[in-house]
Amino acid sequence: MKKIYLDHIAATPLLSAAREAMLPFLTEHFGNPQSRHAAGEIPRKGIEEARKQVADLIGSEPREIIFTSSGSEASNLAVKGILGARQKKGTHIITSVVEHYSVAHPLKRLEREGYAVTWLPVDQKGRVRPEQVAAAVRNETVLVSIIHANNEIGTVQPIQEIAAVTQEAGVLFHTDAVATVGIIPFRVDSIGVDLASFSAQQFYGPKGVGALYVRRGTRVHPLIVGGIQEGGRRSGTENVAAIVGMGTAALEARKRLHAEAPRLAALRDRLIVGLMERVPLIHLTGDPIHRLPHIASFALEYVDGEALIRRLEKHGIFAASGSSCSAEGLKISPVLTATGLPANIAQGGIVFSLGMETTQTDIDAVLSIFPRCAEQIRQVSPIYTSLAPHTPSDQR
Repeated sequence: MKKIYLDHIAATPLLSAAREAMLPFLTEHFGNPQSRHAAGEIPRKGIEEARKQVADLIGSEPREIIFTSSGSEASNLAVKGILGARQKKGTHIITSVVEHYSVAHPLKRLEREGYAVTWLPVDQKGRVRPEQVAAAVRNETVLVSIIHANNEIGTVQPIQEIAAVTQEAGVLFHTDAVATVGIIPFRVDSIGVDLASFSAQQFYGPKGVGALYVRRGTRVHPLIVGGIQEGGRRSGTENVAAIVGMGTAALEARKRLHAEAPRLAALRDRLIVGLMERVPLIHLTGDPIHRLPHIASFALEYVDGEALIRRLEKHGIFAASGSSCSAEGLKISPVLTATGLPANIAQGGIVFSLGMETTQTDIDAVLSIFPRCAEQIRQVSPIYTSLAPHTPSDQR
């Protein structure tokens, strides 16, 4: 049975070029990059070359890149680091109700510590309106943090327009760009954000390494102290091999960016149209236009998302029912309910995220198998069978 992996938003396979670049730093070039002798020189140069490669991917200066252990750490550093550095400015933050937990959870904790957080709602497509941000800004507003694109429903936010609002208001703007950097064009010099967090594993780099872009002149307090690494902004001995792998993956992502996104979007649309035609009582989630090219997400009535994932897996198809950071702890996605879906439909959420190795043959296999899997689950629901006795038997 062929395996069809459609969960690239959770993790991507490691590029062979990245793996080859990493290997010397796992063997002969094992020295500490902070050592002042010869054994530290090559690792130190490897980190700085990777810093330049990552900076080139997003259009920043190398010194504006801070390497972290993940996108989640980068987002935590952005939120807590800015608030720590600007305590005298104010205690108000603006964010949205569809943020990743690496932003939402720190802000909820900060609320308990006395900070004021404005949680902006989204429309049925999962978008925040720039005028909402403008209306929420106060004199004591320190930071706006709005995700660039949601990893569950694929909706891309109007980041440039929001950045224009924050620039006019003189407020710092952070975006969680984990789902977008390396997938669609993301250039800080044109978007206008002050901070952006992202992760290597989203663009075929190694796990366990991410980065935070911090616009030159913006101060952040470190989360981890005790060393001089990353200019004193993130202490701890560097994971040299992972950082080098991230740099190589960034270099390769930059090469394929403009050709790969349209290819993925065509496959995504084939999947969306095909499932909407073949499966009754199915809802497309997210914005149909302002959408990541590799995300097709749905919610099905009378279907449990987890049960559907398990049934698809028996056919060699790997998908997700929500964020990989929340699958174990939450039954119903707060992102789906934030868009207005009732809980009984939101529990049928499923996310397909396509990748470099995804083919039209893979999509056609899903279009063949998925309707049968959904119908098989529905047939054990007494509510469904009583409301929909007309369901075609050839789908059962």
